[in-house]
Amino acid sequence: MSAIFETTILGSSAATPTSVRHTSAQLLKYHNLYFLIDCAEGCQMQLRRLKKPMMKIGHIFISHLHGDHYLGLPGLLFSLHLLGREQELHVYSPPGLEEIIDLQYKISGLTPSFHIRFHDLLEGETQIYEDDNLTVETIEMDHRLPTFGFLFREKPKERTIRKESLSEYRIPLTRRSGIKKGDDLITEDGTRIPNEEITSPPPPPRSYAFCSDTAYTETFIEQIRHADLLYHEATFMHNKADIARQKLHSTTIEAATLARKAGAGTLMIGHYSARYKELEDFRKEAATVFPNTILAREGETVEVRLKKQAGKPGG
Repeated sequence: MSAIFETTILGSSAATPTSVRHTSAQLLKYHNLYFLIDCAEGCQMQLRRLKKPMMKIGHIFISHLHGDHYLGLPGLLFSLHLLGREQELHVYSPPGLEEIIDLQYKISGLTPSFHIRFHDLLEGETQIYEDDNLTVETIEMDHRLPTFGFLFREKPKERTIRKESLSEYRIPLTRRSGIKKGDDLITEDGTRIPNEEITSPPPPPRSYAFCSDTAYTETFIEQIRHADLLYHEATFMHNKADIARQKLHSTTIEAATLARKAGAGTLMIGHYSARYKELEDFRKEAATVFPNTILAREGETVEVRLKKQAGKPGG
């Protein structure tokens, strides 16, 4: 059974919040681990409203140091301190964020109850996180400040030995680890049993690419190719393409074009300009280029599904 792999939209607005939308933040859950992607104003209120376990967040990824992507972080860190957090917290961002947070602590005379380990994101860097099941890579965006997207990718799982094979060939415990990794079975009489005859293949690894903020660029297409779920900013409808280029943001059509060229499973668009009230037109316009497009809607959780199963979230 596949591990839980899903992202909850906490904020979907660009630059400024509106009366119905917060600025950028998502909470990604993989199995029993929680990763926060961006932490704009209102992030901790959204976590509380949606009853998400913010004390369990172990890693925070900040795409860049524009306020609509990190200004909620000082408040969140302060709340974690007041709640008595002791677990170490890892924060990844372009250089400068540690200085900002340290100044907050200095002025308020605060010594946090937990250690914060800051990791500077640098151009040319790729993998920044790894555990037994998951890796995280940076994706270099095209924006006014150093800006990074993030690619969350499952590691390939081992093969499963079929129950009937275990009994038929009496496979000893000492051989099972190698067989799960792809070794053939050599029986006591020297017969070679091909691995595929005694095992079942694992499900393909899933991946989630988070790409915001950026002008349209194809520089990272190969890195995100075949992502099962691609979040790409679409700050403007395409009739505002000139404004998008000036501000180094993307349009609906541009996000959809990238998804099509990258062979993504599902495209989720967000980071909507505050000038727009209704969002369905965003989806419809993007769907003219990439039909399997969904909207990032606050409070909704979107599962990272294998490409052939990808689609709108249920509910």
